[in-house]
Amino acid sequence: MKYHKSIAALLMLAASLATAGPLPAAEHNATSQESLTLDDALRMTREHNPKALQASEEVKAADAKVAESRSGWFPRVSAKAGYHYLDTVSKMNFGTETLQFMPNDNYDARITAEMMLYDFGRTRRTVDLAKAGRNSAEIRQDIALRDLSLATVQAFYSSLFLQEAVKVQDKEIAALRKNLDHMQKRYAEGAATRFDLLTTQVRLASAGNRKIDLQTSLRNQEITLRRLCGLDENSSLNLKGSFDITAFGKGTDGLSATAGNRPELLLARENFKSASYRKSLATREFLPKIVGSASWGSTNGYVPDIDKMRTNLSAGIELQVPIFDGFRKSAAVREASAMKRSAEQQQLDTEQIARAEVRQSLNDLKSSEEKIEMTRLQVSQADLAAQHARIRYDNGLATTLDLLDAEAALAEAELAHLHARYEYVLNAYAVRRASGDLIRQ
Repeated sequence: MKYHKSIAALLMLAASLATAGPLPAAEHNATSQESLTLDDALRMTREHNPKALQASEEVKAADAKVAESRSGWFPRVSAKAGYHYLDTVSKMNFGTETLQFMPNDNYDARITAEMMLYDFGRTRRTVDLAKAGRNSAEIRQDIALRDLSLATVQAFYSSLFLQEAVKVQDKEIAALRKNLDHMQKRYAEGAATRFDLLTTQVRLASAGNRKIDLQTSLRNQEITLRRLCGLDENSSLNLKGSFDITAFGKGTDGLSATAGNRPELLLARENFKSASYRKSLATREFLPKIVGSASWGSTNGYVPDIDKMRTNLSAGIELQVPIFDGFRKSAAVREASAMKRSAEQQQLDTEQIARAEVRQSLNDLKSSEEKIEMTRLQVSQADLAAQHARIRYDNGLATTLDLLDAEAALAEAELAHLHARYEYVLNAYAVRRASGDLIRQ
């Protein structure tokens, strides 16, 4: 009973496919729009994606940090004014008169300038550390933009692949509908069995299900592409591109040499420099400082008229020598030394990963290139086999299953060839990434 219900459901689906014509096109074809090339998509991603804008702001913050670190080379000027009430104050009696040496109400207003005259290179190391941080922020921006570009490339070509896959599926469905029409005529004439008719209808229903899955995947990829490019979620997409691409002509050695400019390696080197600067700064923390200062202002408290405000000027220089810091310096030096060794190992590991990724990406590219040639041959063979199966079937020399199997094999071979070309494109971009290309175009 369950078997008959399943067959009935499949028959209803097949009938709807046979009478309704092609399935509705994806939503992206609803309205017309200028063609979107891959270069356009990459440009829009770099200009509008929130992660790209975030990386740009981090670079600006790092620039501000450099300016902040240079402040140690400039004087610090401040102004202050205050009032203090003092009781008891020094007084002396001279007969009937009392002489007061200090006022009860004390006023003071002044401008003070203070500047570090010499700190044994601490400020210079702080500036070097901030510059290394700015360089790291720029490299992280390059990494973020490259990763966004690769994600855009993958979404773009995935959408193209799925569009072509839907066309291949449409071709299979059209062939199955033609077979179904022919089968229905033969069944009406008594030249075909009900099993042959059911088999064709089931194959048509299965092909329709596969097309629905492909269209769903296509819509999901287009959602991803719109998000990356900063497009409105309801905007239409008219992608313009192909799977024809020229790979790198360099060998492993040549690509390994260019991979030395990969942003990950540059970032590892900057991290090592930052760790070196931190260690150098930690060793200088316990050294003395020479500070100069000068102030100009007005205050009261001068005899004989202690309430009168008088202008005064002061200047000086002082040597500040730390004596005990609770073992902070020794702990900071140990920490900085360990971080420097860690950064050195990170740099070594990144170099090894870069060389390995170059070799792996070239192997994947070569493999996908071989698959293209193999699947092209499979398509030719499957197309010829389908043509022969149709002729043999029309002459009563092949069964319905033989014909349906030949049509399915042709569609499968075409999808395999399309997928091989799709993989080849992605592997070519993987080679570019491994060699240090930032994928701007």
